[in-house]
Amino acid sequence: MPAVTVDNPLTLPKVAASGDAAARPVLTVTTAPSGFEGEGFPVRRAFAGIDYRHLDPFIMMDQMGEVDYAAGEPRGTPWHPHRGFETVTYLIDGTFVHQDSNGGGGTIGSGDTQWMTAGSGLLHIEAPPESLVMSGGLFHGLQLWVNLPGSDKMMAPRYQDIRGGQVQLLASPDGGALLRVIAGELDGHEGPGITHTPITMIHATVRPGAEVTLPWREDFNALAYVLAGRGTAGAERRPVRLGQTAVFGAGGSLTVRADEQQDGNAPNLEVVLLGGRPIREPMAHYGPFVMNTQAELKQAFEDFQAGRLGTVPAVHGM
Repeated sequence: MPAVTVDNPLTLPKVAASGDAAARPVLTVTTAPSGFEGEGFPVRRAFAGIDYRHLDPFIMMDQMGEVDYAAGEPRGTPWHPHRGFETVTYLIDGTFVHQDSNGGGGTIGSGDTQWMTAGSGLLHIEAPPESLVMSGGLFHGLQLWVNLPGSDKMMAPRYQDIRGGQVQLLASPDGGALLRVIAGELDGHEGPGITHTPITMIHATVRPGAEVTLPWREDFNALAYVLAGRGTAGAERRPVRLGQTAVFGAGGSLTVRADEQQDGNAPNLEVVLLGGRPIREPMAHYGPFVMNTQAELKQAFEDFQAGRLGTVPAVHGM
């Protein structure tokens, strides 16, 4: 973990918060419960138990795996609908195939991202390719749901295929942290993901004993989810480990640090940093639909049942 890296982070552009930026304190640290999604692949529910006012504009995030499948074991999701938000699938290890009823789709491998704006609605499917099902192998990724404001919920669907080589690579001043900007911007450096709701999404690898303090937009919230390893969050060094989310309070910078000693199977602290401008609108969320009102939610179900969100292609190539 992961595929997108460099031999010497010191060759990359450096990012550090200014000395006078107010440090964001850690408000809470929560532990993700485990469960199963789709046809039975294991997930950790990263945002379970976190007050939505700290998450907005993010709705949910699942860490998929990490799991080493035997032959015949890889699982995906069946065809299902969405309306009113965006899904972001970031793959760290393995291969995944996406197809939707709007014509979007493709195959992503380690380090790649699929960004689907459901908007007014569509059907989609995500599954491992037949070759992975036959051979088995390592699978590990994330799926993040990002809300859309009411004015964009009925926009036309859109699909973005973001290759790992397109992400913006940055480093901390001492090279102890490698930063992959997938979407949004960090200190003027922009990631490739095009977002309707202003957000920043970063995958950071922090070497044992290293610390990184990043500038963070004061109008954004801030979350740090640990994909692997152990470390601390905030200047106060609140302990965090695999499967835990740190929620930061207000301020202009955030800090994460890797413990000196890491587990054998996780040599570094791997953490996803998320921030976004809160939408602050009513949210009606049930299953695959995220709307503003119960009436809109009811309409989404009726449109799905009537086939107005699209139809499953006769041949989907999975």
